[in-house]
Amino acid sequence: MAPRESGQPSARRRDREPSSSNNPKRKKRAKSREQSAPPESTSEESKATGPSQALSSGALARLNELNAKKKPQEPPRRDRERERERSRNHDRDRERDRNRERERDRERERERERNRERDRDRDQEREQEREQREEERERERERDRIRQREKELKAKRERAFAIEKEEARRQLKSKSKKDSRDGYREVETLEDIRPRKHHGGKTKGRVVSGAILEEGMGAQKLRGGYGHSYDSSYDSLEREKILDEPSAPSRWNWSRKKIWILVGIGVSIIILIIVVAVVVSKKNSGAASQDTNPGLSSVSPSEIPKDAPSWLDPFQWQDTTDFNVTYTTQTVGDLPIMGLFSAWDDSAAPNEHVPALNQDWGDYAKRPARGVNIGGWLSLEPFITPSLFAYNINQGIIDEYTLCTYLGSKCADTLEKHYSTFVTESTFSDIAAAGLDHVRIPFSYWAVQTYDKDPYIFRTSWRYLLRAVEWARKYGLRVNLDLHALPGSQNGWNHSGRQGAIGWLNGTDGSKNAQRALDVHDRLSKFFAQPRYKNIISHYGLANEPKMTALSVPDVLQWTEKAYALVRKNGVTDAVIVFGDGFRGLGNWQGELTGLTNMALDVHQYVIFNTNQIVYNHSEKIRYACQGWTDQTEQSMNTATGYGPTLIAEWSQADTDCAKHLTNVGWGNRWTGTLVAGDPKVDATTPRCPLMNAQCSCGIANSQPDQWTDDYKTFLRMFAEAQMTSFEKSWGWFYWVWDTEDA
Repeated sequence: MAPRESGQPSARRRDREPSSSNNPKRKKRAKSREQSAPPESTSEESKATGPSQALSSGALARLNELNAKKKPQEPPRRDRERERERSRNHDRDRERDRNRERERDRERERERERNRERDRDRDQEREQEREQREEERERERERDRIRQREKELKAKRERAFAIEKEEARRQLKSKSKKDSRDGYREVETLEDIRPRKHHGGKTKGRVVSGAILEEGMGAQKLRGGYGHSYDSSYDSLEREKILDEPSAPSRWNWSRKKIWILVGIGVSIIILIIVVAVVVSKKNSGAASQDTNPGLSSVSPSEIPKDAPSWLDPFQWQDTTDFNVTYTTQTVGDLPIMGLFSAWDDSAAPNEHVPALNQDWGDYAKRPARGVNIGGWLSLEPFITPSLFAYNINQGIIDEYTLCTYLGSKCADTLEKHYSTFVTESTFSDIAAAGLDHVRIPFSYWAVQTYDKDPYIFRTSWRYLLRAVEWARKYGLRVNLDLHALPGSQNGWNHSGRQGAIGWLNGTDGSKNAQRALDVHDRLSKFFAQPRYKNIISHYGLANEPKMTALSVPDVLQWTEKAYALVRKNGVTDAVIVFGDGFRGLGNWQGELTGLTNMALDVHQYVIFNTNQIVYNHSEKIRYACQGWTDQTEQSMNTATGYGPTLIAEWSQADTDCAKHLTNVGWGNRWTGTLVAGDPKVDATTPRCPLMNAQCSCGIANSQPDQWTDDYKTFLRMFAEAQMTSFEKSWGWFYWVWDTEDA
């Protein structure tokens, strides 16, 4: 049986235990038990657990004091780990929040950058639109100027016609023999004026001297009233001061009066016929003859808009031979196709030794080009057409810029007469018959666009260039397109349009003109990327003779790379892209412009522009052509010593610089020691012929071929053969030049 529970110790136990008051150890143990005893229970607890002894107030105070002095118990290890884990998680959360905030900051910055980029793009687009609007306004201004010139020309013609009618009326009123005789002397005065004859009896319609002759009109035509230009007659008559002579009055008898009335009626009928003829051919009055304007009968002037520019109006063209005169405003690369027929034929070959146009030419290193330049045509050179520059030296007419500035509105007629007569279809048939297979055609940037206050004739030469390509196609000749004049002038020579300072990649507007040249190539390459030109355009020239001795070489190289990329991007993929050697020495091109495929270095070789080579005698010049130029060609063709692919785009048999204006208008020549350019590096004031003395003369060089000695003819043949042998070690050659005005 279990013992009964009780809250008091049994009497037996109390009897056994000694008194605590008499035993110190017992007291100490009792005190210890008191200190460790649990606190006093509530009444409910006492009831539940049974009876217990209550602590005294002193013991309870002591117990509380001891409890207060105890060190706090450390949490278990597991709790510490959990706390550390919570701390790490908190740190990770905070780092994650910071990363998110940084990412949001970066995203906001990217958004701001995108906004800035969009703003820049919008600004650039607005700038491009502004430039396009400005170009369009400039084109519109040019059209307005053309229309204004046409209005002035029309008014001038009407005034001239009215003056001629008045002149005829005055003649009818002449009543005395003296007056009649005076009128006859007036005719004689005009008939004494004769056009200057060209050398060899050839008349090419490029007369520029004399008041009437400048306008392409002889005096007998003025008096006879046929085939003349009314605007020119007005100016000429005004200059000759023959319009305002009054007729002296006299008395007439009735019979003589009747005779003069009948004569007057007859003359009036003739004048009426002339007026009708002039009105019918009004828009075509500048043409030399009806033979040069075939095809106009198939179109009506009413089909041409009244505001059409001259380059789209065939009734204003001086020559319509082999042009499609159907009106169209269609363009490719913002260049007009007006004048082109839609069909073409590439089956022709220039001779049996080379493939036809529609067949692959092959490797130019194995089959070099044999060609010729048509120079002085679309890019004027004074020595090729000296009659265009037959002015007093004090007038300063030395290049196309000064010529057109001087002629003003007459420059258009003057140059189109030159364009239409200097080169014809027979030019290309003769080139093919001579055994040649390529032709290099120099042209200028104003065939595409004019800028600022350019006096050049805008766009007229463009259609003549296109017709020349079609004539070359007809005879199987491949074409080397040569941009001979760039905006600002790339060399400062007269054949760049303006003699003097170099304004391309140089000077205040150097960068602007460099970009303009790229813009010209952008339009040209888009146009000539058409399928019709794939077989015939064999070479595409970027810039003729850039004077790199006076330009920054890195700038020229960078521009060349840009032009190359632009032309290729626009679709001219098969043609050899040609760039000038810049006269910096062929060895200096080693390692330049690598990675640009199907390009060729354009080299020009002459002895006459070097004071140390022009002095060679005939044997030495032939020897130099055989050895010196062969070595240079082989050096340039080898990529270890030169650029690589090379062609000789200009060379000549000339052994003197005696031709008129060859060294520039009014400069003299090296041969006789009369070259005075104002630059010690260029001047040659002592004779540089082989004799190097006063016996040096230009007589033989400038004489007619039938006056040349057999020895001189033999030298010219051997000199040419030596050069061709040397230059065929390259990708080919182009002789300079096919024709000159005095040849």
